[in-house]
Order: sequence, then structure tokens, then C-alpha cells
Amino acid sequence: MENITYKALVVEEDGNRYSRKIKELTTEHLFSYGDVLIRVYYSSLNYKDALSATGNKGVTKNYPHTPGIDAAGVVIASNNEKFQSGEKVIVNGYDLGMNTPGGFGEYICVPSDWIVKLPEGLTLKESMIIGTAGFTAGISLTRLTELVSPDMGEIIVSGGTGGVGSMSLSMLAKLGYQTVAITGKITEKSFFETIGCHKILPRSEFESLPQKPILSAKYAGGIDTVGGGILENIIKQIQPLGAVTTCGSIHSTELNISVFPFILRGISLIGVSAQNYPMNLREKLWKKLAADWKPEQLLNLYTEISLPQLSEAIDNMLQGKLKGRILVNLTA
Repeated sequence: MENITYKALVVEEDGNRYSRKIKELTTEHLFSYGDVLIRVYYSSLNYKDALSATGNKGVTKNYPHTPGIDAAGVVIASNNEKFQSGEKVIVNGYDLGMNTPGGFGEYICVPSDWIVKLPEGLTLKESMIIGTAGFTAGISLTRLTELVSPDMGEIIVSGGTGGVGSMSLSMLAKLGYQTVAITGKITEKSFFETIGCHKILPRSEFESLPQKPILSAKYAGGIDTVGGGILENIIKQIQPLGAVTTCGSIHSTELNISVFPFILRGISLIGVSAQNYPMNLREKLWKKLAADWKPEQLLNLYTEISLPQLSEAIDNMLQGKLKGRILVNLTA
């Protein structure tokens, strides 16, 4: 493979301090990571990226490092006959951006079995507006729709302005579900209306519900993105035979709840992980996200930034100042 000079956001470690800067690198150091070299056109900012960019050793063990768990671009060179030069592709999950140089660089080199060909119906840009957040929402919907239909009642979604939450609300609306968003950003009413959300619940109000083992059944199902007390109160209010998916722990990793909602109402709690989602299911889901599940409001769900703007966006994400999806344009 040809050695190419490129730019990337690099996180460096100095004792207990971590710094971020855009550096010029060469693709030669990438070749040990995989058999397909990809020119990255777009990436997106996820919470896991923000953790990696601030030195979280639970996400990234060794520094210097380039985060970015999402990447969409064009194959430049391939040692695997499945992928040809010039093909448009998506990489999300696996070890990308965690312990493998990620999508916050203009080039990545990854194993061929991490790569999905861009499905018809999606542009590279749209695929990264969806990104891992939308992909995670898609897995949640895959599991939830197996057990809960639109006629059964409302679906409650936590973290409504976040990536997974906003994508979930938008996809649920397209599939005909009535939705309720839990949010700490009540002033974002117009944003929720834009993505098809029907009701908003203040997070403070939801967290202050009575501390009982089980509460009145209100919702047919739920999609939780934060964990902790929010997830506990969602579970307590699910109707008989309903279901809740959970994919995040930003609120807390602990779950303190009785078995009553499960044994009295027969509800299901379903864990969701996008990182190592099987390739056969991954390809099918990306095709759904390009067609029937593609949010009608997709182009209202993102803010586009360039590589030099990325470090500030990371800080804003950690401070809870962002909403929707943050698209990183690696060609700007």
C-alpha cells in the first residue's frame, strides 16, 4: 500500500494529563491494523469518542491515539478481493477508534470483516448522520418491535436530545409509534416536534417519582440510553408484556429494582450493544436504515463540523451542551 500523508486529531498522554491536537501523520503506521485502507470522508462524534479523547483507559488503553468509532469513505487499497478500490463503505463499532486509529483521521486501515458496503439509498454523509448512535437505535427498534406494536401504546425514550435518543424518537415516529421523551432540556420543544416526538417529560419530574417497587403501568415499551434511576422508573411503569431496551450508563451503572415488574407484568429488559453486532445482522440493519427505517427528519438531526472544530465539540458533549448528531466532515 502507498504511504500517504494525512491529518488526524491525536490525543496524547503526559502523566495524568491529556491533550488534543491535529497532527500530520503517514498511513504507514496504519497498515498493521488491517487489510483495507480507506479514505474517510465523514465521521461522527459519540460519547465513547469523548471518553477516549479525554484519556478514559476503559475505552482506550494506549496513547497517542486517534478516536472516532464511526467512519464512512472510499476504499483506496485492499488486500481482500471482497473490496475494490473506489467502493464506498461504512465502518462502525468493533475496535475502531478505541484501540485502533479511528475516524477522526483522514485515513483508516481496518480488517475487511469490519466493513459494510454503503447500501443503496444512503449517501456517505447520511450514513454518518446515522452513525453508531442511529445504528444502536436501530438495534433497539429491532428488538422492541418484536414485542411491542404501535397499537399497544406509547414508547418512552430517555436522553431525548442525545444521539441514540433523538434517532430512536425519529425512527419510532416513522414506524407509527407514539413517543414520550424524557429530557433535561425542556426548552428544546421545537427540536422534539421536528423529530416527531409527541410528548416531553422533564427529567427532574421523572426522577422524583415515588420510591415504590412498581408504579402505575403507562407505557407499552421504552428505550433507555442513560441507565440508573431513569431506567428503574421506566421499568416500573411498563405495561404487561411490554419491553425496555437499554444501551447506556451515563446516569449510573447501577440498577436497584425489585423483580415485581418482571414477574407481575411479564415485561422484558433487553440489553443492546452495537460494538460487536454480528456482520450478517449488521448488513441487514444498515439496509433497513437506508430504506424503511431511514428517518424522514434525518437532515434536521445533525450539526456539521470540521476537524479543527472537533476538540471544542468534544468538550461541549461532555458538558451536555449538544443535541442531535454531530457530523464530522473530514474533507472540509
